[in-house]
Amino acid sequence: MSFSADTKAELCKAPLNRSCCAAAEAYGILLYANTFSGREIRIITGSPALTARLPKLFGRAFGVEFDRLPPENAEGKRSFRITDSEKILRIFSAYGQEPGVALHVNFGVLENDCCRSAFLRGAFLSGGSITDPDKRYHLELMSSHQSVLRETTALLQELGFEPRSSHRSGGELLYFKQSDTISDVLTTMGAPLAGMALQQSKVEKDMRNAVNRRVNCDSANADRIVSAAQEQMDMIRRIDAEIGLDALPEALQETAMLRIANPESSLSELSALSFPPVSKSCLSHRMKKLMSFLEDIKAEPVD
Repeated sequence: MSFSADTKAELCKAPLNRSCCAAAEAYGILLYANTFSGREIRIITGSPALTARLPKLFGRAFGVEFDRLPPENAEGKRSFRITDSEKILRIFSAYGQEPGVALHVNFGVLENDCCRSAFLRGAFLSGGSITDPDKRYHLELMSSHQSVLRETTALLQELGFEPRSSHRSGGELLYFKQSDTISDVLTTMGAPLAGMALQQSKVEKDMRNAVNRRVNCDSANADRIVSAAQEQMDMIRRIDAEIGLDALPEALQETAMLRIANPESSLSELSALSFPPVSKSCLSHRMKKLMSFLEDIKAEPVD
């Protein structure tokens, strides 16, 4: 399953002990459902976990059954419908609303923190999704009702979250892109395992990025060492061809022979191989003198 499906499966494991929280979760599902009107309630989901949860949830919240259930063993999208006017009126009344009036969030039924979390859980189960954190960090809620989305944003802000908003074909959406915030939102909704999985994914991704940066840095350093060593070898060959290595001062002659014997070593490695040992800065100074030796000789005045 996808990370989003796994998250919804975890959310659906939340117990239905408190009727107020069941009603709050159902409220979130209804406000983000495909249809929530005085003529019909229709909820379409591709989540097997939510498919199993919905009948129990509505029974606990309202004491009603769906008029139409998806066929057993149905695959893909599954549709739940209520068309009985008395059932619809009972559901609207539970939230202090009347059919036919523009939908909005009645904060009066979400006074407790547990009910607010349940509402967000329902909203995510019905209209939310989350991207696999191995790819990117993105959690969103989408609704065709702008007022519902605006009031959900206010609810999230009261809980300490600051979602962004945007428009997409088919509706409005609010979303998060910060991994730490998404993890906290998931935990608030009742999916702490998904929150921890996201954080673990972030840690692993950060480690991979750090390793890649280190490898790239080491590779660049290795390339610089090889390039510098090649330039030094070319100069040593030129000196040998033009005046002979015996013409070098003793210290520079030893440095040249050390480089010839160790053509791929760094200056740190060469300094450790020197006898007697010399510091890296000392060897670097000698190498610079070696590289400019021919030019220095040519610049000397002739007696």
